[in-house]
Amino acid sequence: MVTGAGVSAASGVPTFRGAGGLWRNRQAQQLATPEAFAADPRLVWEWYAWRRQVIAGCNPNPAHETIARWSERPGFSLITQNVDGLHERAGTKHVTRYHGSIWTVKCWADCGAADWEDFSVPLPELPPRCPRCGALARPGVVWFGEAIPTAALAAAQAATACDVFLSVGTSSVVYPAAGLLAAARARGAFTVEVNPETTASEVDVALPMAAEAALPLLG
Repeated sequence: MVTGAGVSAASGVPTFRGAGGLWRNRQAQQLATPEAFAADPRLVWEWYAWRRQVIAGCNPNPAHETIARWSERPGFSLITQNVDGLHERAGTKHVTRYHGSIWTVKCWADCGAADWEDFSVPLPELPPRCPRCGALARPGVVWFGEAIPTAALAAAQAATACDVFLSVGTSSVVYPAAGLLAAARARGAFTVEVNPETTASEVDVALPMAAEAALPLLG
């Protein structure tokens, strides 16, 4: 299955996209890019520090909890576009972070240091620095214009070889994640979309409901 921002909406996590996601009159597309970081790393980190603070005050909702229970079943895999870490906090197993994690930090200079997790709120230093080489560190997320990590792409492709594929809380407009549902259907999976607003995706069943209401009903 694949999940998007709609799964975390009931937890109070803003989508950070569109007019509702404005921060200091800037949109995510103006901040979540390598170019923006190169031009003003502190500004970008201030935005991420604010997001981390908001997310730290949120808790998993019934949608996360239901998915966590499903993850105990053989053959389950989750591809999430969310970077908030709420799936993991709910105890979900077999999670692929398609767009990375807001709690992961990596060396901007690509010195070879392994990515590390830092759950500090606030961060002890802004911008943080690489403990290995001392260069600036960046958030461990996939920015606009960057490629999805090879391992995540492979895991997502493998997940489409299934009997049932669910797309939950995603508008199906951000590629390549938006193509996973169609890929699973093309491979013979029974497909289900759970989203308050139906998308243009061709599915076997579309449930126009919020994730936190629909998923517990599915068992």
